[in-house]
Amino acid sequence: MTAIDVRHLTRRFGAFTAVDDLTFDVRQGEIFGFLGSNGAGKSTTIRMLCGLLRPTSGSARVGGIDVGTDPEGVKRRIGYMSQRFSLYEKLTVDQNIAFFGGVYGLAGDRLAARRAFALEMAGLRGREATLTGALSAGWRQRLALGCAILHEPPIVFLDEPTGGVDPLSRRRFWRLIDELARAGTTVLVTTHYLDEAENCHRIAIIQAGKLAAIGTAADLKARFEGRPIVEVRASRPVEAMRRLEAMPDVEKTSIFGTAVHAVLRAGKATPAEIAARLERAGLPAACTLVPPSLEDVFLEVAERSAAS
Repeated sequence: MTAIDVRHLTRRFGAFTAVDDLTFDVRQGEIFGFLGSNGAGKSTTIRMLCGLLRPTSGSARVGGIDVGTDPEGVKRRIGYMSQRFSLYEKLTVDQNIAFFGGVYGLAGDRLAARRAFALEMAGLRGREATLTGALSAGWRQRLALGCAILHEPPIVFLDEPTGGVDPLSRRRFWRLIDELARAGTTVLVTTHYLDEAENCHRIAIIQAGKLAAIGTAADLKARFEGRPIVEVRASRPVEAMRRLEAMPDVEKTSIFGTAVHAVLRAGKATPAEIAARLERAGLPAACTLVPPSLEDVFLEVAERSAAS
């Protein structure tokens, strides 16, 4: 079943088009990743899908409800965790849960059961009286997720939920997302962490408000089929990149940490040949074939979108 159905969705702010003719769908129980650089239109799209911002044109149905004609109906069927920390730091853990439970109309036994769930999920049992602002970033984010799903919504929107969170906490948070999806909850999540996007069932890349690519991680990486990627590790990576770019066999290069990724033209060279050329240029380097990563995909999509 389709949980989110977006058709030609557009949002303009005066002469500026923030979201430009987006069309995609998200299936029930799917973890759908939304990738894009800052200002690409991710948060604007989520705000429209949550009923917080009216589309300029186009349509979107969330849980079967039109976001343009019944935004309040949409809000009742979703959970939303914003890009910025969404809880009240001067309230205790328990007070935040009680507040959001009241917002969602929970009371009595159901509120008690969902309170127990949120505390268990966030790992905060025994810390109910702790001020939320005193919690670590990882605990705060898990508590924010617990409060966003207190009312057991079928669809959850998470806008960069792990920003500023340590790697271990990020891993735990994604374990919770996976558990939600396996229970049938649809999750649309934006992230800047491309390793996190590997956890999504499908991924959409948005550039300058336009949908630039969509598919599974394997689908997106398949664009490098027949174009090998060589990872080059040299003591002077910037100089190595300059030398690589001058080679006719090399289509393009990019810096990856302390290494360089060189995309080769199909069947034109081997890692050993590339290493030998760099050696002759006075740049000893270790060159190995590596599988394409989502970062490779993202950079390529961004470059092609900028050139079009």
